[in-house]
Amino acid sequence: MDLYEKVADKLGELAIPFEIVEHAPALTTEEADRFIEGIEGVRTKTMFLTNKKKTAYYLLIMDDQKRLDMDQFKELVQANRIKMASSDSLMEKMMLPPGVVSVFGLLNNEDHDINVYFDQEILSEDRMSFHPNVNTKTIFLKTEDVLKFVESIGFKYHKVSLDS
Repeated sequence: MDLYEKVADKLGELAIPFEIVEHAPALTTEEADRFIEGIEGVRTKTMFLTNKKKTAYYLLIMDDQKRLDMDQFKELVQANRIKMASSDSLMEKMMLPPGVVSVFGLLNNEDHDINVYFDQEILSEDRMSFHPNVNTKTIFLKTEDVLKFVESIGFKYHKVSLDS
């Protein structure tokens, strides 16, 4: 089963409707945005982060137009230092290559050892968009269904208020 099928099957199992847009490979949110212009839904940026000692991992979902202040996030999660996790850590924890990180990668995290954070600002949006574990598709679904998905696979999520 490919990575996208796993996502689609899980959403089907949970009776979560979604819209899918197929497109050429997109490695950045800017590239993906060109393929989905005019479709309603906040464009998300999902960042896979870790602390200095790689003893804690964080998945942060935010508006793709925002820049992350690592120092602010470090304070919010009470860590000594926060940095982007390596591609090796991404493969180990979520079985994903760089460029396709999304909330759906949690399906591959059998240890359930990733802390999930949503920027409060995007939670008021009706719909969100993500790569569904591949960079040749963009998936749109209701925000409430994204949260339902996260909880249904055994993760808790936290809300944080990030500066613009």
